[in-house]
Amino acid sequence: MQHLDDLAKDQPITPWDGKVLRSRIVKTLELVQDAIAISLCIGLFCVMVLQLKEIFLSLLTTLHFHDITADILFILILVELFRLLIIYLQEQRVSIGVSVEVTIVSVLREVIVKGLLEVEWKQVMATCAFLIALALLLVVRVWLPPTFEGVDPQQIASARRKDKKITE
Repeated sequence: MQHLDDLAKDQPITPWDGKVLRSRIVKTLELVQDAIAISLCIGLFCVMVLQLKEIFLSLLTTLHFHDITADILFILILVELFRLLIIYLQEQRVSIGVSVEVTIVSVLREVIVKGLLEVEWKQVMATCAFLIALALLLVVRVWLPPTFEGVDPQQIASARRKDKKITE
């Protein structure tokens, strides 16, 4: 053990070695993140299949329009979350627009499930304010500067799509 410490003292770590080590760590962490995102995609897909099965079984037995509508909206939310994960895997970023859209659909689902007439007026006003804020965020995100200076994820994504079409 002492011999290894002596060797380490004789050969200091150069900045180049630190960069190589750092890039390996970053690549490993990115692979772990991708594995987590892929497992979430698989899990979401399984939940969607189970939910669809439940909807079809409920259609065969009894027709409860309110419950079926809530289940369909829930599947739409899961589809949007799935799309968000796919965008993350393709572009290595979370789409603000898709995230806001998922949130809007989720809030509207809750309003539909609970029934607008059965909710207190204060909660209705808070929900309206929240939806207006989300709508403003959707409008304002068009004018937001790129995520990183000099790098516009929207342009990179469209360039990747064009490259895919050319190679196909």
